[in-house]
Amino acid sequence: MFIQLAFVLTAIILGARLGGIGLGILGGLGLAVLTFGFGLAPTSPPIDVMLMIVAVIAAAGCMQAAGGLDLMVKLAEKLLRKNPAQITILSPIVTYLFTFIAGTGHVAYSVLPVIAEVATETKIRPERPLGIAVIASQQAITASPISAATVALLSMLSGFDISLFDILKITVPCTLAGILIGAFFSLRVGKELMDDPEFKRRVSLGEFDERKLELTDVKNRTKAAISVGIFIFSTLCIVLFGSFESLRPTFTTNGESITLGMSAIIEICMLSAAALILLTTKTDGIKAAQGSVFMAGMQAVVAIFGIAWMGDTFIAGNMAELRGAIEGVVTQMPWLFGFALFIMSILLYSQAATIRALLPLGIALGISPYMLIALFPAVNGYFFVPNYPTVVAAINFDRTGTTRIGKYVLNHSFMMPGLIATGVAVGLGLLMIQLFN
Repeated sequence: MFIQLAFVLTAIILGARLGGIGLGILGGLGLAVLTFGFGLAPTSPPIDVMLMIVAVIAAAGCMQAAGGLDLMVKLAEKLLRKNPAQITILSPIVTYLFTFIAGTGHVAYSVLPVIAEVATETKIRPERPLGIAVIASQQAITASPISAATVALLSMLSGFDISLFDILKITVPCTLAGILIGAFFSLRVGKELMDDPEFKRRVSLGEFDERKLELTDVKNRTKAAISVGIFIFSTLCIVLFGSFESLRPTFTTNGESITLGMSAIIEICMLSAAALILLTTKTDGIKAAQGSVFMAGMQAVVAIFGIAWMGDTFIAGNMAELRGAIEGVVTQMPWLFGFALFIMSILLYSQAATIRALLPLGIALGISPYMLIALFPAVNGYFFVPNYPTVVAAINFDRTGTTRIGKYVLNHSFMMPGLIATGVAVGLGLLMIQLFN
């Protein structure tokens, strides 16, 4: 088992270094070693989860192509410029909402340069809003009803009579509380901008870029607004169907009454939203497939395909040994499973892939579904090592140099906001589930 685990971890580490689809295809190579080298029977690939993600990113990509994402950025810019003194509190709320609506944290790329610009103009240390804004875009993944991670969690807990509302009623308030407490902490991070030695050095040597950011205006605001409206309406439909089973269609098959599952509902709603956006706004479908949201989403699909399939196969093939080794500890202190989720997310750089890889073990160990929901935000650990794309982007957008990686690598601008937001979200979740049990 330990030799197999070594191959699994090697595939994860090498795949993370390759970036892009590297994580998924290295997972496929690891699966080949487990199957042909160690004789483990491969489990079924996570087809339903992958198809749901494809449907969501298709709709999000169409919204981006129609100008919907640009419109959201313009509205965010207007809000931040109108309240520049509150940028450290408002920025994480903005990136949280962007991710909550779109289901992917990659939409934060569009608003990060605005945050950096407004903070610099207001003489507020950009590290403060940027650090917590990036963390908020990650935390919102575990609160968004259409994110790949939430979709994966819902599909895997379907056998426990858990609805989408059961998940959201815990994750939304917990993650929001986490980012707000992280934002208040960030108000005191570092020296004031005008006293920061790196900023003073750049100014004195003429290295500070004086150019101001100018966002291109939305070409057709009507089309953009329609695309956003359709996307949000589709998301609301998913939340309603997921929260109230009585609203779902019921069919009779071979004399048995069957209610339409959430996986099919998400796929139908999001594919319909994508089609309506293209039809009503006359947007080019090829343009939708070339956008940053679609490309980032497809990378997530490939990652889940390879890594989750490899992880499922390893866990299923060694379930008896794994259960015997940790069942006693986890039964007495099930919250310790949260540390496993956090550490695995650091390796996988994906909340959804982490859920797909580890949740079967948590379920097999008998951890209650509500406990697993409370621990769900622990999968937001990929800020720990500062090489995730949104982290790198935030560092590059800060012209003052205050957002940075420290001398010891782990003492970077995102560490404390990330630990605080994740810790508060999980801790509050563990308190809240006591109310529902």
